[in-house]
Amino acid sequence: MSRILFPLYGAVCYLIFSITFIYMVGFVNNFHIQLGSFYFVPVAIDFGGSAASAGTAFIIDLALIGLFGVQHSAMARRGFKAVWTRVLVPPAVERSTYVLASSLCLIVLFILWRPIPSVVWSIQNEMLGNVLIAVSLLGFGLLLAASFLINHFELFGLQQVYMHAKGTSVGPIAFKSPGLYKLVRHPIYLGFLIFAWVTPVMTVGHLLFAAGSLIYILIGMRLEERDLVKQFGDTYRQYQKRVRSLVPLPKGKE
Repeated sequence: MSRILFPLYGAVCYLIFSITFIYMVGFVNNFHIQLGSFYFVPVAIDFGGSAASAGTAFIIDLALIGLFGVQHSAMARRGFKAVWTRVLVPPAVERSTYVLASSLCLIVLFILWRPIPSVVWSIQNEMLGNVLIAVSLLGFGLLLAASFLINHFELFGLQQVYMHAKGTSVGPIAFKSPGLYKLVRHPIYLGFLIFAWVTPVMTVGHLLFAAGSLIYILIGMRLEERDLVKQFGDTYRQYQKRVRSLVPLPKGKE
């Protein structure tokens, strides 16, 4: 029975993730897309949501960013996965469940987000503003492309449930650094930071989201690399020496 249910569960988790992932593009870039009386992005960083004072909104938004950061980082740790696959979640659906939990935390953030519209900077030139939006979207594209370079379907749980349906399991993962990973160790994080920070209009709310994302990424990256060193040993240590974490410059120019 699990050979049917697990792939179905994994597919549903991936679908929820995909919808959430696409919505995030509109959320961060304030794409107020309307079809009749229906809004595809009813709540974004700078509009929608319930009204709140700047102080209240700051606390709520910071808590929402923290909720996602703690969930996304804590559940990815090797120690956490070892415990909950032993007592709660079958290994074949561990990654799908993690993806689902991350998606639900993002959905909560989207629903409860309180805009803080005070402007930090604003680019008045329309052409330059459109260029910045394009760069932000390129950052999102970089994030997506980097996930496919390593193994998009394993990263988001589909490979695990597919292998389970075939009666096999995913074998040990070999270390590799294809394409973008030869330039930076974390192109997914780099893409997200470009996506979050590059904007023609930076409001206080958007700045909070971008800064919170940066802090989370710096902490999460440190924890992730600790796990990678444990998993791959000297191979990963040598990779750390050769390649910078986020800025694609030669190590000698740090």
